[in-house]
Amino acid sequence: MVSISLADPAVQSYIVYSAVLAMKMFAITFLTTKVRVSKKVFANAEDAKANNGTVKFDDPDVERVRRAHLNDLENIPAFWVLGALYLTTGPSAFLATTLFRLFAAGRIIHTIFYAVTSIPRVRGFGFASSFLVNVYMGLQVILFYLTSL
Repeated sequence: MVSISLADPAVQSYIVYSAVLAMKMFAITFLTTKVRVSKKVFANAEDAKANNGTVKFDDPDVERVRRAHLNDLENIPAFWVLGALYLTTGPSAFLATTLFRLFAAGRIIHTIFYAVTSIPRVRGFGFASSFLVNVYMGLQVILFYLTSL
């Protein structure tokens, strides 16, 4: 049986990078608001009225930031689950920390090159690197516990 302790560097790394990713998601929420206010484009009538704007659902700049945020909402919660499960397999602290860093860096790169500037290849690299980390951790969890069935 694998023991998990808060003193374990892998667990501490998971906690730090999970918090970084949560803060990144909060930051992109503010970025969405900033873009909406600067363009005076809002999703509901009361916000449009309060800010002398219009209701519009297809502004390309707002949609770009929203899609980056939605992509986070699809990928980061999976990281939280898979990362926590991965820790139960007793990985080396070095490997686990490297994976957690790679995932966080990939998500940050994805956001910067999707929501802020448009360089599809770099954005794709950010997405792919974080996606592959999740796949790797998921497979490791399955393979570790498969023998228990």
